[in-house]
Amino acid sequence: MNRREFSKNSVLLGVGALAGFPKGSQAQARSQSGDYYEEPAKKLPVRKFDVVVVGAGTGGVVAALAAAKQGAKTMLIERKGYTGGTVTEGGTALHSFYNLWKAFPGVKKRQVVRGIPQQIIDRLMAVGGCSGHAEMVRGYDYDSVCTAIDTELYKLVTMQMLDEAGVFIAVNTLLTGAIMDDSRIRGAIVDSRSGREAIYARAFVDCSAYGDLAAFAGADYRVPNDYACCNSIGLANVDLDGYVAHLEAHGGSNQLAYGMRSGEPGKVVRFNGGLGGEFQKEARKIGMSSMITTVHDNYLMFVKCNFKVPGSVISRDDMAKAELEVRKRQTKAVELFRKYVPGCKKAFMARTSPTLNIRRGRLLTCDYDISHEDVIEARHFDDDVMAYGFHDSAPRYQVKNGGTYGIPFRALRVAGIENLLAAGMLITSDYRAHMSTRNTVSCMGQGQATGTAAALCAEKNCGTRELRYSDLRAALVKGGVYFES
Repeated sequence: MNRREFSKNSVLLGVGALAGFPKGSQAQARSQSGDYYEEPAKKLPVRKFDVVVVGAGTGGVVAALAAAKQGAKTMLIERKGYTGGTVTEGGTALHSFYNLWKAFPGVKKRQVVRGIPQQIIDRLMAVGGCSGHAEMVRGYDYDSVCTAIDTELYKLVTMQMLDEAGVFIAVNTLLTGAIMDDSRIRGAIVDSRSGREAIYARAFVDCSAYGDLAAFAGADYRVPNDYACCNSIGLANVDLDGYVAHLEAHGGSNQLAYGMRSGEPGKVVRFNGGLGGEFQKEARKIGMSSMITTVHDNYLMFVKCNFKVPGSVISRDDMAKAELEVRKRQTKAVELFRKYVPGCKKAFMARTSPTLNIRRGRLLTCDYDISHEDVIEARHFDDDVMAYGFHDSAPRYQVKNGGTYGIPFRALRVAGIENLLAAGMLITSDYRAHMSTRNTVSCMGQGQATGTAAALCAEKNCGTRELRYSDLRAALVKGGVYFES
């Protein structure tokens, strides 16, 4: 089945499904047989919005906030019961609000991602849910700062911000189809325990990580499956200071940052927990990374287990097997910490993600594909919507001279669809460039750009390619977005 057939069938399934659960709504199968079942047609209730954002994750939260702040009537659709996505489920520091100035002596320190992403950090700081932008003391050739967050407070703070902005928050709601009018999305079909609904809007943003809306709409995509998936552990009942002291006495950590922890400044919030020897040997077998971030005493927020999924990350059955394998690895990881790590003898698993974290699902074809050279050569474009300076493959690959590159608006426009934008890990085909653009703070910046653009398109009743860049740039500047001069 090709993508267009997949999209068409998805729409038919959506329109034909039951709206709500009224008495007598059970489907009857007496007259049907064979390998397929044809659902009876049913009218769906309709909701109408200016902008619909699919996925309340790293980019989606910011996209919905940006659209609402621009005055658009906005709906945010999320299949889980909370916001945050990879930010909360990955459970590590956010990469990165700053350029890599510390690796290049004489280069000016610049906070290059501001606006709504920084507003979220400010709200977290006010409730003790963030380390602040803690400067790296060691490992600053990788990142200049560590911005660690409390994952549970992030969920609360972002949901409060969305509510205050007037966003219609539809959590526990699954996207199941798209309603198309030629190359324009007319509506999205969703399912929840309240029933099935059609959600009409003028502009749409796909922040689903898997590119679900784009796929339903018939957009061109492929599934590279070029990254390992992971799930991370929050490890509690840990003598954190004793652990760090042991590392310092035996060669030290190659990454180190001091920031706010349990309400006190100047405490360790990031370090490399590798101990070498048998611990490291066994850790490699389960894909475990012991790069630690935390904002609380006696708690290791981020212990990661990686697994390369055989098959496809959009296959339910392949991912089910992977979920089990990684859960086994997490249990083994706790055993290793108890056995080898000082201060962890009575540690226990206090947090995991409810599902595997992907680093790439569907890769969408957009109007422009950001290249590796665009990133490392610090290139900017005549339609920049943000600046960014972090690369997750540093120090092997770094943005030139501690500078920034620009993400052009055309890289966020989904090819072949008139009114659909995408943000996050859905863009950028080159694996090396994607190691920058997929990172959390980049996704947040992309979210503000796409949400703002979608609101302007809805207001002006135009497609994403008809929107004047000067109007978008002015709105982004007003929203606090930083641009390199």
